[in-house]
Amino acid sequence: MIPDISDRFRMQAFLDWRGRCSRLIPDRVRARWPDHRRSGALIVSSIACGWIGWSGEVLLLPVAILFPALWARSRSRRVAAAVSAGYFLAASRGLAQGVANFYAADLWPGLALWLAASVSFASVHAALWKGQSEGQSSLKRRPGMGTVARYLAVVVLMGLPPFGITGWAHPLTAAGVLYPGWGWLGILMTIAGLAMMTSRYWPAVVIVLGGFWLWSALTWTTQNLPEGWKGVDLELGQRLGRDGSLEYHRDLLATMRAAAGEKTRFVVLPESALGFWTPTVERVWQESLRGSSLTVIAGAAVIDMQGYDNVIVGISADKARILYRERMPVPVSMWQPWLQWTGQGGGARAHLFGNPIAEIDGQKIAPLICYEQLMLWPVLQSMLHSPIAIVASGNGWWTEGTSIVAIQRASVIAWAKLFGLPVVTAFNT
Repeated sequence: MIPDISDRFRMQAFLDWRGRCSRLIPDRVRARWPDHRRSGALIVSSIACGWIGWSGEVLLLPVAILFPALWARSRSRRVAAAVSAGYFLAASRGLAQGVANFYAADLWPGLALWLAASVSFASVHAALWKGQSEGQSSLKRRPGMGTVARYLAVVVLMGLPPFGITGWAHPLTAAGVLYPGWGWLGILMTIAGLAMMTSRYWPAVVIVLGGFWLWSALTWTTQNLPEGWKGVDLELGQRLGRDGSLEYHRDLLATMRAAAGEKTRFVVLPESALGFWTPTVERVWQESLRGSSLTVIAGAAVIDMQGYDNVIVGISADKARILYRERMPVPVSMWQPWLQWTGQGGGARAHLFGNPIAEIDGQKIAPLICYEQLMLWPVLQSMLHSPIAIVASGNGWWTEGTSIVAIQRASVIAWAKLFGLPVVTAFNT
């Protein structure tokens, strides 16, 4: 068979054209192309890490442990910021839709808040990232012990106020899955693992932590409620706490009684279940509990001229009192400190490091209301006081179509597992 000479000419013309095009690209751009691909892979991996780790499944939380390794291997501060933003935005992906639901508006306000909330997370990680020496070759540029120390600083900054106020998706939350029952030692072990993930020894760290993860998954058991306690989930949507009628409270009482068993002594209702805490509401509930040994622990709001407190109250036939005032309400929608600074008043007050525990019937409990379940410092502060249980409540009607409530539950379960505590949850959806 005689070869087609025209095909040879066409192939040669194509090769000549490709050669001329490649010469138009500067050598330094061609040299950097592998780095661009590497940076893109790091960003995509960080997005996957945040998406999977914070899916609402508690056993997947350790996936977040991979994020420090991706951050440490960034080739520039800009890439480190993009990697951090990708992880955070993926982990908090439900915020945009949730805010839109809350304000009954379109997606744009929620999207703007979602992007703004990622700024502090990405900024801290970008500021503390440090590249390797420019004189080193691409193969020799590896994170050193200086990077380990810098990431330890990131762990602390994103765990405590002010940056910790938006420090959601903290990888340290995975400690409860990796080291259930280890308590404070488990926290130290996880911090050490996170730090070493930024070093050149990260493959060995992945193997070790993967072993702990596998063992934990194989031996994982559902936590039992503390004896005599019962959490009641409701599906009242926006109506919860906004209807102050006597009929509403009677229906809520009936629901509570139906959920309580014979041996139940404490019944937990969701955040804001009682609406405004007034003398009238107090009398209605106390009168309804006459002749009963039940104690109801429920969310309410206490209003005054300067603003309001998001609280948990305890009600029995004999007495009713405020057990807990929320340390960190949701920023913007609830906590609006600029109103106080300008003398206008209004918004929910943040009690920050106040009342880390509540006492009821001589027992210490660690209350966590809604937003507090997504952060690090509220739960760690409460654990310093050795509570006998974690009591977590929330009003998540606005999270419809998102995984926010599932993530809250997963976080609380992980912390309870870490310290070997029972957990009582009560959410409204």
